[in-house]
Amino acid sequence: MTDDQIDRDDEWRGLVSRPLDIPAFQPLSSAVGIDVAAASSCGKARSQNTDHYLVVRFGRLQETMLTSLATADLPAAFEEYAYAMLVADGLDEEGGGARASRLALSTVAHLAIRYGKWNVRIGPDNIAEVVEQSELLYREVNNAMRDASRAELRLADMAASLTSVYIAGADLFYMHVGHSRAYLFRNGVLIPLTTDHTLEQLRHDTHKPTLIEQPKRDQAHVLIETIGGSPSAPDVTIEHVQLWTGDRVILCTNGLTDVVSADTIADVMATQRRPSEECQRLVDLALAAGGPDNVTVLVADYWINQARRTAQFERQAATAPAG
Repeated sequence: MTDDQIDRDDEWRGLVSRPLDIPAFQPLSSAVGIDVAAASSCGKARSQNTDHYLVVRFGRLQETMLTSLATADLPAAFEEYAYAMLVADGLDEEGGGARASRLALSTVAHLAIRYGKWNVRIGPDNIAEVVEQSELLYREVNNAMRDASRAELRLADMAASLTSVYIAGADLFYMHVGHSRAYLFRNGVLIPLTTDHTLEQLRHDTHKPTLIEQPKRDQAHVLIETIGGSPSAPDVTIEHVQLWTGDRVILCTNGLTDVVSADTIADVMATQRRPSEECQRLVDLALAAGGPDNVTVLVADYWINQARRTAQFERQAATAPAG
């Protein structure tokens, strides 16, 4: 065998054994996460806590279990997640209210498994699908509440306020019925996401007197939309915003916002302590203000793993066509 043949053989072996150049795919859904905490109190004037909260992580994964390929030819184990956070406020001060909020959140958790289609990557082609699925979930929860009310006469007036957010990648969807609230805290500004479904808010929005003339505080607690309060599906509000790394998401029942101002909530958020400390601080402030109602607060810090994102951008730049 000549030296030229040996060189050609070495070149050929080097060609076929060369590492494969397949760009790794790193969607934003695999680089984001939340640090979340919640706190809840019965308050000073109520005998039972009718609030409940729920945080769920939805995920997809890929992991090679068996193959003839070399490790270098395979992607690393892959995971991506989306997050749902919900706060429910039962509207009966006795046991019926606690059961209503419990039923609302439990129904959502079970329905999520039943339908099982979780959009963890959001794009123009599936935003409408997320909205439709959210509407479906709220309708089904309302139906479950109505069914439970008809099954037991003592629960005939069972209803709840239900506020939730869904985070996938950099997208946040918020869904709302009632007078619990969702806020976004960004760069020192507390941004209200939801609008109360109350008689007082209706008067404010329409600038017209309502049919029921009551003191202002009463109208702030007369709900015009609830889960379970009507045989027809509730008029659920669903909106969509983009998140930035470092954003804080706050969900709370009206037991907080009735007695603690938005400025005070913003002051607490600005201290940038751990979510568990911020939640407890807000609950303590509501109790210090008299605590006339149950109070529940949920705080989530949203972050993007910048090392992963930087690596993705570098890979995209390296493989982008010239010019």
